[in-house]
Amino acid sequence: MQILPSLEMAEIRLDHCKLSDQEIEELFAQTDVPLIATCRAATLGGDWAESERRLTLAVQAGARYADLEIEAPSDVSRRFQKLCHEWGTALIRSYHDFGGTPDEKGLQIALARCFRYGADIAKIVTTCHSAEDAARIESLYSLILEDVDSMEGRLVAFGMGNEGRRTRIECLRRGAPFTYAARNAEEATAPGQPTTEELQELIYGAREPWVRTGLRMPASKSFAQRAILAATLSEGVSHLYDYTPCEDSEAALQVARSLGADVQQDGSTLVIKGIGPISQDLGLQLLNVGESGLLARLCIPVLSAVNGIPFALEGYGTLTRRPMNAAASIMAAFGVLIGNLEESAGREIRVPLTVKGRLIPGSAEVSGESGSQLISGLLMALPLCAKDSSLYVTEPRSIPYMYITLDVLRHFGISTRSEMEGDADLLENEDWSGCTGISFKVHGGQNYKAADLAIESDWSAAANFLVAGAIYGSAEVEGLDMKSIQADLAVVDVLLEAGALVSQLEDGTVCVRRSPLLGFSFDLNHAPDLFPIAAVLAAFSAGESRLAGLNRLAGKESDRAAAIIEMLHQMGVEAEAEGDVLVIQGESLTGRLLNGRLLKGGAYTSRHDHRMAMALRVAALGADGPIVIDDEACVAKSFPEFFKVF
Repeated sequence: MQILPSLEMAEIRLDHCKLSDQEIEELFAQTDVPLIATCRAATLGGDWAESERRLTLAVQAGARYADLEIEAPSDVSRRFQKLCHEWGTALIRSYHDFGGTPDEKGLQIALARCFRYGADIAKIVTTCHSAEDAARIESLYSLILEDVDSMEGRLVAFGMGNEGRRTRIECLRRGAPFTYAARNAEEATAPGQPTTEELQELIYGAREPWVRTGLRMPASKSFAQRAILAATLSEGVSHLYDYTPCEDSEAALQVARSLGADVQQDGSTLVIKGIGPISQDLGLQLLNVGESGLLARLCIPVLSAVNGIPFALEGYGTLTRRPMNAAASIMAAFGVLIGNLEESAGREIRVPLTVKGRLIPGSAEVSGESGSQLISGLLMALPLCAKDSSLYVTEPRSIPYMYITLDVLRHFGISTRSEMEGDADLLENEDWSGCTGISFKVHGGQNYKAADLAIESDWSAAANFLVAGAIYGSAEVEGLDMKSIQADLAVVDVLLEAGALVSQLEDGTVCVRRSPLLGFSFDLNHAPDLFPIAAVLAAFSAGESRLAGLNRLAGKESDRAAAIIEMLHQMGVEAEAEGDVLVIQGESLTGRLLNGRLLKGGAYTSRHDHRMAMALRVAALGADGPIVIDDEACVAKSFPEFFKVF
């Protein structure tokens, strides 16, 4: 156990280690380092029952991988394959030849058997007596099988003996997710096996790992903007703790002042004296929301409820390029008309715009396909109406953001009931991707009450540091809430799907360390802001990754889908859109270093998109030269200190 924290992963030979059942369970349960459980029946005198028993203990305790020889009896094979599937353990089916290397046909048969009998990863190890033997082993990486069209991340094949020594490194160059090394020469388990020190030198050379500790993230602007607006509408004085400024949150403070709130700041605490209870119309003619799409979509319904006269809504920068047609369609259902400030036939509705009509309470069915921001605005505004309302959202997207809104409303004394509809995944696994509709019941005639609350640290910002740690070294981020309803907490699940080493210390610090990364699939419909950094992670994950939710990106600060694909292509990464899915062909950092295929440096555009700029900075750590970003200042929208902290 003492040496595990210094390793990226380790194989535990349960046939060699004299561990009790309790020690096996404790070892695999208590470490966050990815472990391969191996127990060779031959070492146990051919006792397959005992081998299966020990492996089962390891799997049920949390083994990341389990290795079962292809020679295992069929009943053992069937049971163990099912067990690994049920417990989420990657199954390695292994073939060994300690006498020599079969001919090409024999190797292909062995490989096909591994996959036929359930391998997530096939392991082919032979003894090489010549360069020709080594070449035959290496040729397996170009093989295409009926159900396996690429060996990237799916095959570990190398030769033992001095003639096979180079294949232990070559396998990484050709796409193996990992290879095998001994702690020192005395502990080598096979001829030609390098030590971990030799392997590190061959792969990384003088390259130092990227390490960051003691990191603290800024306040979540998603929480901050909602809380600032709620405090503004409240009766009394609210205190918002742990505030950190960024352009979008500062724009929310300016909105608060425009509505009539008194805003003071004492260190990291905002003190806001609200304007509630609102007994007369505000009568504003103009409201500026800066560059914030969220703030615009929150303020349209809220002002429609309390302003009393038509008003103009203005902003600047990327906000003026973001479409508002979906917002106009939804608001029309509540008696509010949105149009361009300067009328132009056929033109898409964009900021600056005009808002006419008072928000009318009632019942409506609206599509959530275009996002959650306007729906959040309605949830904040409808309680201020005289009568009750109901809102049914079909095709909901970015669901966590709606529940951030409800959480903030609850703190400020607003009661709203919600009920989700969905499939078995929603009911059994609380998986929001299985949600097909949400019903909201909003009581009218409510008043906001002042509240004191702490603003959560931002998971969106943290995602960049956690992904960088997973690819290049390690990162420790303090102050994050692992029980948060922030959408971008999903980055933890994304990292785990890719095989990253993620853990949490007793003090709550979230830690990520480099480990072999494999292609992954993830639905980002409810966390679209993760797309840029998840794409960088996929570029360094061996094999194919599939990120669903691409259609959610068109109305962001840039045409983010096009921006991501263009960025990846410029970096030399194969990527394409298949409908709503971004498909990326990745290669591990190890493979890129050995093959001289680091990402291409050069001049890149962020398209004035803060999340693209951050993703580019993370990618730059794995580039063959400097990545020069045309607009770094755009990160001020959410994290002004990003480049300094990174």
